[in-house]
Amino acid sequence: MTAHDIFAEGDVEQLVNALAQISGTAEVRALLADLCTPREIEELAQRLQVARLLDEGYSYVEVQHRTGASSTTVSRVSKALNGPRGGYRIVLERL
Repeated sequence: MTAHDIFAEGDVEQLVNALAQISGTAEVRALLADLCTPREIEELAQRLQVARLLDEGYSYVEVQHRTGASSTTVSRVSKALNGPRGGYRIVLERL
């Protein structure tokens, strides 16, 4: 299933709408704690850190070394970072 296909599902659309209603860091923390396991939260944070380092020009190897991410994760994040959706870019510009 592609990312485009997944967003057509009703439950996923509800999740998207729920995320759009979040206001402030306390609410984000509360929802993340309820939705995700601690490991899932760590993995999401790692992916964002990978995106930041790639955006700053670090090599794949340096990013792996600094974050502990696998080469597959670094590659996938790079593909998304440079892809058409732009989610990482939006967030990185705002941080």
